[in-house]
Amino acid sequence: MQSQILKDLSAWLTALTVLGLLVAMAGEWLVAGETGEVLLMAGCALAFAAGGIPSAWRALVELVRERVLDIDLLMVVAAVAAAVVGAPLEGAVLLTLFSISSTLEERALGRARRAIEALMALRPETALRKHPDGTVEEIPSEALAVGDVVVLRPGARVPADGVILAGRGTLDESNITGESMPVAKQAGAQVFEATVNLDGVLDVTVAKTIADSTVARMIALVTEAQAAKAPSERFSAWFGQRYTVAVLVGSILAFLTFLWLGYGRYDALYRAATLLVAASPCAIVISVPAAILSALSAAARGGVLFKGGAALETLAAVDTFAFDKTGTLTTGRAAVTGVVALDGSQEEFLRLLGGLEAQSEHHIAAALRRDLAERGLDPVPVADVTTHPSAGIVGCYDDQKVWAGNPRMVERMGASIGYPALQALADGTQTVIYVGRGATTLGAVTIADEVRDSSRAAVDALRSDGVRTIVMMTGDRRPVALRIGAELGFRPEEIHAEMLPEHKVSEVAQLSASGKVAFVGDGVNDAAALARADVGIAMGAAGSDVALQAADVALLAEDMERLADAHRLARRAARIIRQNLTFAMGAMAVLVTGALFFELPLPIAVIGHEGGTVLVVLNGLRLLTDPIRRDAS
Repeated sequence: MQSQILKDLSAWLTALTVLGLLVAMAGEWLVAGETGEVLLMAGCALAFAAGGIPSAWRALVELVRERVLDIDLLMVVAAVAAAVVGAPLEGAVLLTLFSISSTLEERALGRARRAIEALMALRPETALRKHPDGTVEEIPSEALAVGDVVVLRPGARVPADGVILAGRGTLDESNITGESMPVAKQAGAQVFEATVNLDGVLDVTVAKTIADSTVARMIALVTEAQAAKAPSERFSAWFGQRYTVAVLVGSILAFLTFLWLGYGRYDALYRAATLLVAASPCAIVISVPAAILSALSAAARGGVLFKGGAALETLAAVDTFAFDKTGTLTTGRAAVTGVVALDGSQEEFLRLLGGLEAQSEHHIAAALRRDLAERGLDPVPVADVTTHPSAGIVGCYDDQKVWAGNPRMVERMGASIGYPALQALADGTQTVIYVGRGATTLGAVTIADEVRDSSRAAVDALRSDGVRTIVMMTGDRRPVALRIGAELGFRPEEIHAEMLPEHKVSEVAQLSASGKVAFVGDGVNDAAALARADVGIAMGAAGSDVALQAADVALLAEDMERLADAHRLARRAARIIRQNLTFAMGAMAVLVTGALFFELPLPIAVIGHEGGTVLVVLNGLRLLTDPIRRDAS
C-alpha cells in the first residue's frame, strides 16, 4: 500500500512539473509584457518545486544514509545552475524531462516486477473441504492443513498443492509451468496451487500448506532472483556511483577552465551545467537492470525460474551442456518389457518380485508395481526388506532370503546368471533386474525407460544455437545408454555410462576446464553435479524442494524444449545488455563532446540525455514479449 501511494505521488508530481513547464512556455512565447514574465516565473517555480524538491530529497537521503552521490543530485545541480545564469526555462525543461523519464522507468521496471506477482495473485481465497462423513464446507484457503481433502469442481482453482485422491480431470497449469496446453490428471497425480480444474470433479488430498506451496516458493525464488544482482548490474551500479563524483568534479573543473579561457561567468556556468547533464550516466546505470528484470519475468511466465541475474548471464555464456539421462532426457517412467522365469510359473515369479519391490521407492520398483497391478496379481508378503544402494533389494519369504537387483547383487548373493535365456537379456540394450532365492537365480525382468518427447528437439535446438559440446551421463549400463543416446542424436563418444554420482561431479569439473558448463538433472540424485556446474538446471522442479535448492535454474514444466528457450532468452538478454551499454556510452560521448567543444545548447543535452535513458529502458522491456511462453501445439 505504501509503495502504491509513493508511485501515485510520483505521478502527480510529474504532472505538476509538466503543468509548470507549460505555463512557463506560455509566458515565454505566447503572452507578452509583465503578464508573460509573471507566468514564466510562476511556471518555472512550480516545475522547480514539483520536479526539483523530490529529486533533491532523494539525493540528500542517499548522501546521508549511503554516503552516495547519485544522479538525482546531478540533475538538481544542473537545473539550479541554469536558473542562476538566467535560463530558468531550460532548468524547468531539464527537471520536467527528468521527472517524466524517472516515472516512466519506475512504471516500466515495476511492470517487469509485477508480471510474476500478478500471476501469483490467482490463488483462490476459499476452498471446499470435505469431511469424513462426506459433507463439504467452504473455508478460507489459509485454513487448510496437510491431509485435508478438498473438492475441486469444474472451473475451480486448486487452493493448495496436493495429490488427486479420486476422479479424473484436465487442468490448466500455464501459470505455474508456462505450458499452455491442458494436462490430463487422474488419481495419484500431483496438482499445484493456483492451477485451474477445467472439467471433472476431483477429490484432492492437501500435501502442503499455502506457506510451503509451489506458488509460495516461486514468489520467494523470484524475490530472491530480483535481489541478487548480476555481475553487469553490480558493475553498472559501481560505475554509476563513482562516475557521478567524477562528473561533479569535472563540471567544476570545466567551469574554471571556461573562465580561464575568457568566457563570462554566466556563459561558463551555462556550459558547465550543459556538461553536467550530457555526462550523467543515467542510461548506463539503468540499461542492465531493465534487461535483467524483463528477462527474469518473461522466463518465469514461461515456467523457467532463474535464481538471479547472475544465473541468467552465466547461462548465456554456457557452451557445454551435460545431461543426466533418467528423468531428464527420459521420462523416468520405466516399463516392464520382458519376463523370464527359470523356475515355476511366471505369475508366481512376478508375485515374489512384487513383494520385494512393494517397499521400494525406486522408479524401477514403481514400474514393477504398475505391471503387477495391470496383470491383476497380488504381491506375496515379503518381510525384513533392506535396500542396498547401487545393487538391489533383499528380503525374507517363507524363512528364506529372497533378492532382486543388478549383477552386483547377483555376485553379492553368490548366484549365477550364466543361463542362456538370461545371457540373451544381458546382451540387450534394456535394464535387467535379476531375481533369486538364496544362491539360486529364479529369473529376470527387463525394464526400459522411454525418451521424453521433447528431448530430441531440445538437443537439436541447442546444437543449432552453437553449443559446442553436449554430453549425456548415466549410471545405467552402456548398451542401454547407447540405445537412448542414439534416439537423441548423441555420438558414442558423447555418452558416459555406468557413472556413480561422484563420477558425474568429476566429469563436470573436467568439462569446466575448457568453458562454461551447465548440468541438467532431476535435482535429487544429481544435487552434487548441479552444484559443481557453472549453471545447475533442475528438470521438472514443480514440487521438488531439492531441485529449487540445488539448482541455479528450475524448469517447472516437463518439457525439455523450455531449456533451449531459456538458453536462447539468456543469449538474447546478453545481446540487449550489450546494445544498451554501447548505445548509452556512445550517446554520452557525443553529448559530452558537443558540450565541451561545440557549445551544445542545454535543452538539446537534456533531450539527448533523457531520451537515451528512456530508449535503453524500452529496449530492455522488449524481453517481456519473448516467446518462451509458447503454445506446445
